[in-house]
Amino acid sequence: MRAETGDWLLVEQSSVDRSARRGRIVGVRGADGGPPYVVHWVDSDHEALVYPGPDAHVVTAAELAEADARAGERADAGRRSAFGHG
Repeated sequence: MRAETGDWLLVEQSSVDRSARRGRIVGVRGADGGPPYVVHWVDSDHEALVYPGPDAHVVTAAELAEADARAGERADAGRRSAFGHG
């Protein structure tokens, strides 16, 4: 796993009662972009030193924006379908 400051750490959750987490990487402590990372978590507004596990992956800000846009488009299509529009 490699990251740069400004990338995002996404941690998927396999449990139904826990949602995925995302945090902006504000520091890279490992050599050549490796962990640990200093992460500012969106859900808690806290920073922590993180050694990512196998359920985590790094994406760039552009990749995250693209994924969010696709998710928004899917949600819009679902709403249109559910309410008989489009």
